[in-house]
Amino acid sequence: MTAPNPRPEPEARLWCFERAGMARRKKIYEGKAKILYEGPEPGTIVQYFKDDATAFNAQKKATIEGKGVLNNRLSEFFMTGLNTIGVPTHFIRRLNMREQLVRACEIVPLEIIVRNYAAGSLATRLGIEEGTQLPRPIVEYCYKDDKLGDPLVTEEHIAAFGWASQHDMDDIVALALRVNDFLTGLMYGVGIRLVDFKIEIGRVYDGDFQRLIVADEISPDSMRLWDIETGRKLDKDVFRRDLGDLTDAYTEVARRLGVMPKQATHIAKPKLIN
Repeated sequence: MTAPNPRPEPEARLWCFERAGMARRKKIYEGKAKILYEGPEPGTIVQYFKDDATAFNAQKKATIEGKGVLNNRLSEFFMTGLNTIGVPTHFIRRLNMREQLVRACEIVPLEIIVRNYAAGSLATRLGIEEGTQLPRPIVEYCYKDDKLGDPLVTEEHIAAFGWASQHDMDDIVALALRVNDFLTGLMYGVGIRLVDFKIEIGRVYDGDFQRLIVADEISPDSMRLWDIETGRKLDKDVFRRDLGDLTDAYTEVARRLGVMPKQATHIAKPKLIN
């Protein structure tokens, strides 16, 4: 009698999962820029980066070839760097050019925005000239609800509606400022000014113990990046304001950070370093 095949090791199951293709997976959620699928192991999710671009709460839309590939690789680069310096993230590994394996988590229903310079809605709300350096990094919160336009909220709102505890908020601010320190230095080293960025925070549980981690993505979609010398915008404002080719801008960021070959210029279908 032939013995049954042993249960494959996790690495083998992951390989089989990758080979199976998207058709056999269960879609969990589809957003404006990403699709989430059930992962190969309990507690994991496959995050697929689309080429869709949206602005002004999805009032402006376009498909930009190669954008998803660039954001996948750049988010991998930033998340890996944060993991390395001890800032916990949901990132596990990249699966292919458009997908990454991440840890499932309960998303805190807030966008955490860190601002180093006045730009966007802050400049408009307070009448501050765009590009003005702020006295210190400012942390803001928006309630995640597309139908409401992701409204700005205060810590009082967050506490009153139970979106996060005061202890959570202390941890969230500490995480956001550590991410800011890391990204600011990284970008300055390649001649880019980190104007502002937004992140999302997830909760993971080890038994009764809760831990907060950086989730979603970190990419030029979720930052404002300006060239230090020229002021050229290298982020989604290129799309919002019709300032040129968005793929060119994201390719330039990837090239400077070493995620793409230095000789790369414009690539319709980006060829990135494996």
